Amino acid sequence: MSLPEEHVQYPRRRYGADQDRYDWPRTPRAATWPNGAALACTIVVPLEFHRLDPTGKPFKHPGAMQTAYPDLRHFTTRDYGNRVGAFRLLRALKEAGLTATFPVNAILLERVRPLIDAIVRDGHEIAAYGWEADALHWSSLSIDEERALIAKTRAAFDAAGLKPRAWMSPARQQSFATLDLIREAGFDVCLDWESDCAPLALRTGHGAVVAVSTLNELDDRKLLIDQRQSEAEWRDQILEAARYSVTAADREGAQSFAFTLTPYVTGQPFRIWAVRELLQMLATMPGLWCASASAIADASRP
Repeated sequence: MSLPEEHVQYPRRRYGADQDRYDWPRTPRAATWPNGAALACTIVVPLEFHRLDPTGKPFKHPGAMQTAYPDLRHFTTRDYGNRVGAFRLLRALKEAGLTATFPVNAILLERVRPLIDAIVRDGHEIAAYGWEADALHWSSLSIDEERALIAKTRAAFDAAGLKPRAWMSPARQQSFATLDLIREAGFDVCLDWESDCAPLALRTGHGAVVAVSTLNELDDRKLLIDQRQSEAEWRDQILEAARYSVTAADREGAQSFAFTLTPYVTGQPFRIWAVRELLQMLATMPGLWCASASAIADASRP
């Protein structure tokens, strides 16, 4: 049985990408990282607030509650990440002498203020991670609804005395308007898009937003929880990505990538050894520069 004609009509279909935010094909750019580094790396530590009763619209955020209300088993595991795991990751980052970017759901700012203060005190970057895990950005939101959601997020950071430039959407889900709206609200760095192996300037109606690619294929929750890989396999895959990218700069141009350390996943006591080993190896890898997303975005600008 054939599909109705309207099912195969898509007005955004075109040669190359089905959007006009960046040029296609890509034009490799010479590496410009500080101290002659071939690869720039961002460590992303997301701080999430998961509701006991998520709406699940248009889908459940990865890590959302899974069993009947109240799903206290999964809720308290997520809270363990913010209460305990995140502090373990902070200590591991300090031991390795590395700087990370911490996207934070705005609703958490006052709920976990001691953690926020510790992140700032250690010199890490705070990024906006939308309002909360159950407040997704998607095309069924009106422009006014989405603008109000972003404004509420910005206002919460302002009230907390924080002025983040970097943005990550909950579940890294965007509408067609999200980039324009976050740029309008003062965010010029984004961690949602991973279309390149180098920072990519995305066009908006208010100026460029620099996408610093956060690789879903290296996401700790995906690899360790969903795909049930071992901690050693997870560690080795990130290191292999880094080693390859260092050697690829001469052929492919400036290289960068980001990966996640989710506090309730890699902040667990039986996994922290792998985190420490990974961070120490990254800190001593020749040709690698680890920095915040905003520092990498700034260094990538012409």
